[in-house]
Amino acid sequence: MKSDAVKEVNLIGAGTVVEGKIRSQGSIRIDGKVLGDILANEAVAIGLSGEVEGNITAKNVTVGGKVRGTITAAEKVVFEGKSVIRGDVRATRLVVDEGSIFDGKIAMAEKSQQEVRQH
Repeated sequence: MKSDAVKEVNLIGAGTVVEGKIRSQGSIRIDGKVLGDILANEAVAIGLSGEVEGNITAKNVTVGGKVRGTITAAEKVVFEGKSVIRGDVRATRLVVDEGSIFDGKIAMAEKSQQEVRQH
């Protein structure tokens, strides 16, 4: 693979529904709906209109919309003000903005321990 591929951002636009697993070497932004698991080597961002029903695994995850499933981040998870998250979270760092709704458990660990669990 070219090194440029890692810097690419994949976009799932508003009004688009994707069913199935998504894997990316780079980052993914979701403004539509995904029914299935997402695995990204870089970041996953769910926009205000975005919805995910499935598990998310990435280096960093930012949620502005809705997620129903487990979120696993090697580094940081951010829940923005209007986000709705129903599922467990595993991350090294967590940021929760006022107004977000979260229903689940949080497990926080050092990065080295987190990486061992993922492999």
